[in-house]
Amino acid sequence: MHDAPPPLVEKEPLSAGLKQRHLTMLGLGGVIGAGLFVGSGAGIAVAGPGIVLSYLIAGALAMLIMRMLGEMSAAMPASGAFSVHAERALGRWAGFSVGWLYWFMLVVVLAVEATGAAQIAHGWVPAVPQWGWVLAFMVFFTGANLAAVKNFGEFEFWFAALKVTAIVLFLVLSLLAVFGVLPDTEPVGLTNLTGQGGFLPHGWSGVISGVLAVVFAFGGLEVVTIAAAESDDPARAVGRAVRSAVWRILFFYVGSMLVIVAVLPWTAMRPGKSPYVMVLEHIGVPGAGQIMNIVVFVALLSALNANLYGSSRMVFSLAERGEAPRGLLKVSGGEVPRRAVLASVAFGFASVLLNLKWPDSVFLYLLNAVGAVLLFVWGLIAVSQLRLRPRIEREAPERLMLRMWAFPYLTWVALLAIGAVVVLMLTDATARPQLLWSAGATALVLAVAGVRELRARRARD
Repeated sequence: MHDAPPPLVEKEPLSAGLKQRHLTMLGLGGVIGAGLFVGSGAGIAVAGPGIVLSYLIAGALAMLIMRMLGEMSAAMPASGAFSVHAERALGRWAGFSVGWLYWFMLVVVLAVEATGAAQIAHGWVPAVPQWGWVLAFMVFFTGANLAAVKNFGEFEFWFAALKVTAIVLFLVLSLLAVFGVLPDTEPVGLTNLTGQGGFLPHGWSGVISGVLAVVFAFGGLEVVTIAAAESDDPARAVGRAVRSAVWRILFFYVGSMLVIVAVLPWTAMRPGKSPYVMVLEHIGVPGAGQIMNIVVFVALLSALNANLYGSSRMVFSLAERGEAPRGLLKVSGGEVPRRAVLASVAFGFASVLLNLKWPDSVFLYLLNAVGAVLLFVWGLIAVSQLRLRPRIEREAPERLMLRMWAFPYLTWVALLAIGAVVVLMLTDATARPQLLWSAGATALVLAVAGVRELRARRARD
């Protein structure tokens, strides 16, 4: 650990090119991804209409984490966000561990997003091979991120705007269908919510299984706090973005699930098919499948762009603190960490190649190794907030522009909830391998952090 705690706020050498509108839309659109549009069907299959409660529980946990992270990021804005907070709260080992694990998670998940977007594009233009689309996407977004941070902000603004617009239109159309306002539709009322076994056809165990199926869909909120460090007024910007995002995101997720299970019987859901497409087809929207393909395509490119940005800033922050090679600190004339961007995209490209060549073997192991890392990140965010809140109140109370609700009680509730998810994953045969692989990766990084800490102490002695 440091001999003395580092200062709460340090000057960032990066560009202040992001506007409030960029951060607000990043906060709104950051978690609206393919996991919601396509993966939500798996949650409905195990929970039935009770999936609404599953999303409420998982969304509430994500809101608590985001509020804690928002509090610390408003008081101590930094491009490394929660990695920097963990270092200030617990020591170098914590900042090193959570920073590298998060970077590893982003560059591996990036491969899934690039491959998914390429599969959709290949379906539209079969003449271009899937690997050609992957190459095009990676080159395009690498160039955009190398040029200026405002490019990242603009892409994410419009990507998020399209996703939010799509969900709002979906909610409106679905509600009109529920009340029988649309042509050739009859009011369904509560029939699909109470029929086919009732609201909880599999009981509360189904709801809990649904939580496991959907909780990781809320990952991605963290990027807005990383991006806030590159805005004109980081403290105010992140506070506004967090306030506007958490309730609306919960509304989009829970609202979507409520209208889906109201319009269609939950037993009608088919594995691998988007519930959104099924609802749009049911109410007679022409070309529903292609419309949703476009939305999912945009969601995947948005996530790819955000992950490339987030990973580059995280590894840059690690280099700033001596936890990554110092050569990554090179900043361009436009104040962009170009070497950090290239390092992240290089590993991301390697992950893509593994996904294309060995999707069911080598890459699957990599994906499992990062599958549950988000829980470790969230847990350290909560512990860091418990440690840092008293220090901020003591040293710089004026910087607490955004406060965690009911501190410290809700912070402890969040930690207990994270622990409960870990226990549930251990008891679930499907989720257990992912948790164990991720635990192994986490243990390996913690071991490296411990060795580094011992060497640093010996050097000081």
